[in-house]
Amino acid sequence: MALRTEHPKPQFRRETWMNLNGTWEFEIDNSRSGLARGLNREDAALSESIEVPFCPESRLSGIEYKDFILGAWYRKEVTIPETALRGRTVLHFGAVDYECIVYINGKEAGFHKGGYVSFGLDITGYVRSGKNIITVFVRDDTRDGMIPSGKQCQEYASKGCYYTRTTGIWQTVWLEFTPDVCIKSANYRADIENGIIIADISLEGTADLKIQAFFGGRKAGEANAANASGNITLAVTLSEVHLWDIGRGCLYDLVLSFGDDKVYSYYGLRSICMKNSAFLLNGRPVFQRLILDQGFYPDGIYTAPDDADLAADIDLAMDMGFNGARAHEKIFEERWLYYCDMKGYMVWGEYPNWGLDHSRSDAIYSILPEWIEEIARDRNHPCIIGWCPFNETWNKCRRPQYDDLIRQVYRVTKAIDPSRPCIDTSGFFHVETDIYDVHDYEQDPEEFRRRYDLLATEGQLYEIFDPPQSQGHCYEERQHYEGQPVFISEFGGIRWAPGEKKDSKSWGYGKDVHDAEDFINRFDGLTKALLDNKKIFGFCYTQLTDVEQEQNGLYTYQRKPKFDIEQIRNLVARKAAIEE
Repeated sequence: MALRTEHPKPQFRRETWMNLNGTWEFEIDNSRSGLARGLNREDAALSESIEVPFCPESRLSGIEYKDFILGAWYRKEVTIPETALRGRTVLHFGAVDYECIVYINGKEAGFHKGGYVSFGLDITGYVRSGKNIITVFVRDDTRDGMIPSGKQCQEYASKGCYYTRTTGIWQTVWLEFTPDVCIKSANYRADIENGIIIADISLEGTADLKIQAFFGGRKAGEANAANASGNITLAVTLSEVHLWDIGRGCLYDLVLSFGDDKVYSYYGLRSICMKNSAFLLNGRPVFQRLILDQGFYPDGIYTAPDDADLAADIDLAMDMGFNGARAHEKIFEERWLYYCDMKGYMVWGEYPNWGLDHSRSDAIYSILPEWIEEIARDRNHPCIIGWCPFNETWNKCRRPQYDDLIRQVYRVTKAIDPSRPCIDTSGFFHVETDIYDVHDYEQDPEEFRRRYDLLATEGQLYEIFDPPQSQGHCYEERQHYEGQPVFISEFGGIRWAPGEKKDSKSWGYGKDVHDAEDFINRFDGLTKALLDNKKIFGFCYTQLTDVEQEQNGLYTYQRKPKFDIEQIRNLVARKAAIEE
């Protein structure tokens, strides 16, 4: 049984930590009566066991319960030595879907809402030397319109582009021990012209602060501040400058020291901007050859069975010529982003907004707090080249999206991180956005090319929701192209499931291809139409792997290639017009 023993936070790592993955006591509580029954008590016992960090719906959890779970309890006994309790004790969760209450030795120690981001609770006042009991109660309801759930199915069984649900703990749980005087957080910025890493550091207490940078084991720079406290900015001038780039991570190892506290981190120097119609990486135009990655695994559902699986998925995409991904309808774990950083692989950071009723104004309370947490967690990753809080804001019960919800989340994103472009709602319906992206699953390459050639020749962008394409669905006039850079952020999705009957539950977009050669011809025509267009800066092909019944991946769900890898690579990696 895989336990996921690696440190879950490579960009903010202390040596004083304890991994809590493994066997926990577990009990489903669909009536949510566990508190009344005393399941939070220190001496309580739960009826089953589960392997954390795998969700109870997964095979790897040992539970594999596929029906809806509205509530569940976790319990684990942990022994903490006296030597570890000299400072602060923080209990961390990689992610718990959706709400959770944490009890330490029978006492309530904290609460978190949001199923996708990491969080920590200071439990110093609740723990003791020796045996401690950690109890976690989780609440979830995928059918609740105020709970974002991404691609988790709202029906009993997976269907269409909705898949097996995830409930409760689905990423690593760990304890961290820090001195009372410690580093709270660090945010980095790059000045590539002058070869400087700028660190904005938040501190608890007062002590001497030092940050050191290393490249390839060689010391490359240092900055210091005596008697530092509060929030402080240090600039590390580098003796050698190496830029983060496609296929080349070139990361600097960082060591932050503050009194007795020491944090290990890393960062990559790069610049990004949009200029005219192009995306510029380190000052040169780079076509974004992206793949849609949904981050599902046959045995772990949301959770990769092994750390190596995270890196392997990136390699699968890069082997076929893709230079990045949309991390689609899910906040991926930090170790996946770490490997993207290492390998020089671009990522659009997204939020799993599906399931959320975005036609309601109060939906802002369900997305904005967790979205802010995501930006705070992931903004230091050089691989992230853009943000996208919403995807396809379709009508809800005939109600259109609440535009001010989209607008305000976009504006908060830009206020927190003005260094990256932000797509307000991918595909549709745009309200206020840096990039005008389009989802178009037209399968005829000639028609597909015709639609977007007008953008290059006359500056006119084909609008899929203009009459007659809107087909009376009241989508016309919902969005207007205003000259922004253009990104075809979903296309293709060609179904290829040899051996399956046409009436099977598997599906993809458009008419089925006849054979592998027919697939390659269609793939060639669709990708070439976009690569040849000097007014389009990138595409995202749907998708990397099959996911359950959705059979339109370039690889199977088990990560086996469906097509000749080199042939796909030659089609994807050819030079784009915007790179001329």
